[in-house]
Amino acid sequence: MAVSTKQYISGLALASLGMGSLPVSADYALNMTTGVTPTSQQVYDLHMIIFWICVAIGVVVFGAMIFSIFKHRKSKGAVAAQFHESTTAEIAWTIVPIVILVSMAVPATKTLLAMEDTSDADMSIKVTGIQWKWKYDYLDEGISFISSLDPKHNEARQLKSGVDPASFDHYLREVDNPLVVPVGKKIRFLLTANDVIHSWWVADLGWKKDAIPGFVNEAWAKIEKPGVYRGKCAELCGKDHGFMPIVVVAKSEADYAEWVAQQKAAADAAAASADREWTKDELMARGEKVYATNCAACHQANGAGIPGAFPALAGSALATGDAAGHIDIVMHGKPGTAMAAYKNLLNDADLAAVITYERHAWGNNASVVQPAAIKAAR
Repeated sequence: MAVSTKQYISGLALASLGMGSLPVSADYALNMTTGVTPTSQQVYDLHMIIFWICVAIGVVVFGAMIFSIFKHRKSKGAVAAQFHESTTAEIAWTIVPIVILVSMAVPATKTLLAMEDTSDADMSIKVTGIQWKWKYDYLDEGISFISSLDPKHNEARQLKSGVDPASFDHYLREVDNPLVVPVGKKIRFLLTANDVIHSWWVADLGWKKDAIPGFVNEAWAKIEKPGVYRGKCAELCGKDHGFMPIVVVAKSEADYAEWVAQQKAAADAAAASADREWTKDELMARGEKVYATNCAACHQANGAGIPGAFPALAGSALATGDAAGHIDIVMHGKPGTAMAAYKNLLNDADLAAVITYERHAWGNNASVVQPAAIKAAR
């Protein structure tokens, strides 16, 4: 991002979002960022060209006005000219704006066409917006994962959490699983959503695109230098719209290849672990982490929910009743409510773990759910 002055703001508006009176970082920059992609550089150059054209127009127009005000004022005996038509003036104020608009339209059109050209991509990533997280599918690598607000930041932003937000770098702009990409490769992004309209925006890439349910938007980026680039959802999408950040980590080709190998190994290990019998302690430990990432924002960390909005799980008939009903609602969601379907978002082990956690946390005491039960329910 461009160099900026960081200020800390607190107020009642934050309390209305369940954050209490907490400091939040706000950046104020004098100019837009130049970014780290060819697209962002073209956009910045176009912005500066048009800016200086506007400056030149302003200097000419206001300069003429100021000159006329002082040179032709009444106190100096100036007398207004009496004429109604001037062919020369009419031609001038028609031709000059046309030339200016064309000089602006030509580079703008080239930039817009370049931004839409997703052909000859080296790899493709599907981005799915979900209340209130992002899902990334690497279509060429077979890698898929969910990216959510970092659990520690999520805890800190809860009302009366007792955690000081000032102790975090990039407060509310950190995630548990960043999007990792290689530098120097043209990446095609396919953007959609599962529920409502979201908008995927990383300023350093030079564009943002809406993620719309039932529709796929396309965009591309070619990041030219390694680094960490942050963004956020730029479309008001519900209660936790302000808490679904984006983090893109650009790595060298060698480091990216190593990361891909690690992800595939982790996926294989997760698939293998789903076929064995888990102990209750293992399920509870893993389930607590899955719950904190996916469920705590609505049902709260203590399982008490939010009266009138999100039901409590502590002592609820769902969490203490028949396991099959509990599995069904977690996997398939509940139409007409904010309860998302996690069937395609979490693997068998994570689903079994979080359901077991909900059935045994906060004083609940129900049956243990094994990954095999989730596999059967699929």
